[in-house]
Formats: sequence, C-alpha cells, structure tokens
Amino acid sequence: MTAYVIVDIEVTDPVGYEDYKNLAAPTVALYGGKYIARGGKTETLEGGWVPNRLVILQFESSERAKAWLNSPEYAGARALRHKYANSKMVVVEGV
Repeated sequence: MTAYVIVDIEVTDPVGYEDYKNLAAPTVALYGGKYIARGGKTETLEGGWVPNRLVILQFESSERAKAWLNSPEYAGARALRHKYANSKMVVVEGV
C-alpha cells in the first residue's frame, strides 16, 4: 500500500541545510520514493498548526519508507538534517 512520509522541518542553518538537501534527494530515489511537496507555500485551513517547511514523500509502502529512513545511504544526510534542522516526521498509509 502506498505510504507518505510527512516532515515538518524547522531549518536552523539554511546554508548547512542545502548540503542536506543535495545528499537526501538521491537516496529518496534509490528507495523508489518521490517528492510530492518540498518546501512550497503552506496555508493553515483549520486549527493552530503552523508548519515550518513541509516535505511530503511517496513510497510504495511504509516498509520501504522505513527502509529508506534507516538506510546506510541516507545515514549521512540524516545526520546533517539533525544538525541543521529540527524536524517531526510521520508515515501514513494511503488509500
């Protein structure tokens, strides 16, 4: 079942974060994922959620999304994300 990784990212070092973006993108593709949204304009429609930078990734399954997240290929980029940003991440299965 298709799964979506949704990440709310507060970038704390924009220059360093560019390095993360350059390293992360090829690993997403390597695991069969694709970007659905990547830091575009957001608008709160209801509630008090004010996201920072939203990224939405699509994978063939939750298992594949978790394999990407925990992969050796993504490890270096993940470390940079933790260094240059604060993030919240969930995976949700599609219909």
